[in-house]
Amino acid sequence: MLNEERIILMTKLASYESGEGKKNAAVGSYFRSDYIGMQVVKSIISASIAFFILFALYVLYDFETFMLEVYKMDLFVFAKNILILYGVFVVGFAVLTYVLYTYRYNKVKKNLKNYYHNLKKLASMYDKNKNF
Repeated sequence: MLNEERIILMTKLASYESGEGKKNAAVGSYFRSDYIGMQVVKSIISASIAFFILFALYVLYDFETFMLEVYKMDLFVFAKNILILYGVFVVGFAVLTYVLYTYRYNKVKKNLKNYYHNLKKLASMYDKNKNF
C-alpha cells in the first residue's frame, strides 16, 4: 500500500538532491573557517587584479597629462596614496566577501540540516511500516 506522506517527502528530497543539494553538499563538506577563508583569499586575489587593471586604465586614459605631471609630483606621496587606496579597496572586498560567504554558509548548513532531518523522518516512516 502506498503511503502518500512518504511519497511527498521522497519527492521533496529527490528534488532537493538533484537541484541545490549538489551545491550545498559541496559547501557543507568544508569546515566554516576553511570555506570562508578560501573565498576571502580568492576575493583578495580578484580585488588585486581588478585594482591594478583600474589603475592602469586610469593612467592610460590621459597618459600624456600623467607623464607631464609625474615630474612635478612627489612620487613617494603618490605611491603612498596608491597603496592606501589599494589597501582600502582590498580590505573592503575582503570584508564584503566575509559577510556574504558567512551568510551563504549558514544558509547552506541550515538547508542541509533540514535535509538530514527529512531523511531521518523518512527512515522512521519505513521503520514504522516494517513493524506492522
